[in-house]
Amino acid sequence: MANDNIFSGLKVVDFSSFVAAPGAAVILSDFGADVIKVEPPHGDPWRNGHKVPFQPNAHDPYQWHLANRNKRSIALDLKSESAQQIIFELANWADVFIVNTPHHARKKLKLEYDDVAGWNPRLIYADLTGFGEHGPDAELPGFDITSYWARSGLLSMTRDAGAPPTWPVGGSGDNATAVGLYAAIVTALYRRERTGKGSYVTTSLLAQGVWSASVSIQAALAGAKFPPMHDRTHPANAAANVYRSSDGTWFVLIVTPDKFVAVANAIGRPDLLTDPHFADPKQLVENMSKLTEIFDEVFGAQPMAHWHSVFAGVNVTFGEVRGPQEVINDPQLAANDIVVPLNGAGGKLTSTISSPITVYGVDKTVAQRAPDLGEHTEQILGELGFDARSIDNLRENGAVAKAAPSRKQEHTA
Repeated sequence: MANDNIFSGLKVVDFSSFVAAPGAAVILSDFGADVIKVEPPHGDPWRNGHKVPFQPNAHDPYQWHLANRNKRSIALDLKSESAQQIIFELANWADVFIVNTPHHARKKLKLEYDDVAGWNPRLIYADLTGFGEHGPDAELPGFDITSYWARSGLLSMTRDAGAPPTWPVGGSGDNATAVGLYAAIVTALYRRERTGKGSYVTTSLLAQGVWSASVSIQAALAGAKFPPMHDRTHPANAAANVYRSSDGTWFVLIVTPDKFVAVANAIGRPDLLTDPHFADPKQLVENMSKLTEIFDEVFGAQPMAHWHSVFAGVNVTFGEVRGPQEVINDPQLAANDIVVPLNGAGGKLTSTISSPITVYGVDKTVAQRAPDLGEHTEQILGELGFDARSIDNLRENGAVAKAAPSRKQEHTA
């Protein structure tokens, strides 16, 4: 039950925008936290992410609901002096305060740690930046494509020999970083349970990208010699390569030495075991391209369903390369609650992707639609102790946005 969830009663104020930091709040909400999303009068730009040209285009704001489900929204003009009173009450109300506003703007808005932690010594202040808190580029703006992918070294390595860097999957670095920021928050909450003290926790898209690339970055630190860029027709190892079946499905195949005999027999090529080109380790290295040609011919003669059965039968590691439209039909997703129902979003948004953490014996909160802009403003202000007259005054002086459009208006606009 949701009211018995791990973070039931935990109060989170999400001042962040776009994907990574809001995603950390989503994970907290999945486990029962009450999350208030604080937006400017014009809203979080990610409300319109589904209209960005290099993102999959849709009528429904699918990204918005993914990054902001289960939250309540209050629309504030933080540049208004009266907004400080609301920030004060939110900071006192909250257990967790999430922010990714650049520090130079954060200082002007009085949202820095020192501005809010003095009001609530038990507060967990969670800070996300593009490139870290310090250094010559600390103030640079960053998205996952620039900070997580490009600057970390990942983008230089996720390509074949001779190919330029390519555009990575949108939001992939953000969502990995969301898990990292969530981990930082939970670590601080555990510390608070032990000491009663709040914390300032932080991570960056760059730090998370370097962590994801850490095997290679650690190799560079150790002065390792890097092999040439991957070339599937001239691979370092034909038994760890990408191949295509007769129905056009690409798949990744990894055959460890202890499995090679079984695989050679299973694919109907036991002759490879005695072929002098491959029997001697030195000859094998010199003839990897020839072995790749043989595998290309063998695997190209049968559909993927056949090879799936063959590889599974000898317990060899493989992975079919699938597009998003295929992934959503994978039975593993439903069986493991990776995709779950989404309530109330309307349109074609009937399901969403759950956070990648499972605690056995604990049911996650049922996923509810993301809020309309400022939808819960009066409700939240009332909970913070503002009466109707005070709320009217806040609206009149511009601290609180005017009444938000209805859900029907928003979805038909």
